[in-house]
Amino acid sequence: MLGVLGVIAVTMLAALISALVQYIYKKNVKKFGVSAREIVGIFKNRNMLLGVILNVVALLVYLYALSNAPVISFVYPVFSSTFVFVFLISKYVFKEKIATNRVLGILLVMAGIGLISFTFP
Repeated sequence: MLGVLGVIAVTMLAALISALVQYIYKKNVKKFGVSAREIVGIFKNRNMLLGVILNVVALLVYLYALSNAPVISFVYPVFSSTFVFVFLISKYVFKEKIATNRVLGILLVMAGIGLISFTFP
């Protein structure tokens, strides 16, 4: 069984993988509708397929974290670090302008993760 830091590390790894998936999707998705042909077209894109596979990997890593933590109310909030990782990817990779209120929101998410990390049962 993982200790507190192990559960946090595994959960954050799942969050990081999930954030990378969002990067892959955003970089490779084209406008599409909901027709079967368009959906199949997404899966013909090698990078989009990689994103789907990594999404499954993120799920497996997250499930591992859940199986090693006594409560979901600890693991799931730590998984919200995905928001922080996506924020960083948005700012530094996609060069998005980030408004002050978003920075404050991310700081609140980080503070919440920190507070929750101290309440491991």
